[in-house]
Amino acid sequence: MDSNEFEMSLKAVGLSKKEFSELVGMNYNSVVNWNKGDVPSWVPSWVDNYAKSKAFDIMADTVDNIRNKG
Repeated sequence: MDSNEFEMSLKAVGLSKKEFSELVGMNYNSVVNWNKGDVPSWVPSWVDNYAKSKAFDIMADTVDNIRNKG
């Protein structure tokens, strides 16, 4: 994953670089410096898992709302 792909993947899951850096416990400047080279190999799977978790949370909230109406 290059820096452009990283930025697009963050945008797709609704995160800024600042939010990403806080979630993973990294210095924001370190994340910004990825523009100078490749993004670490663990990042694509992290973003993928974040997207899945976000989708699961939405689904769980929907189920809870349905249960509470009944």
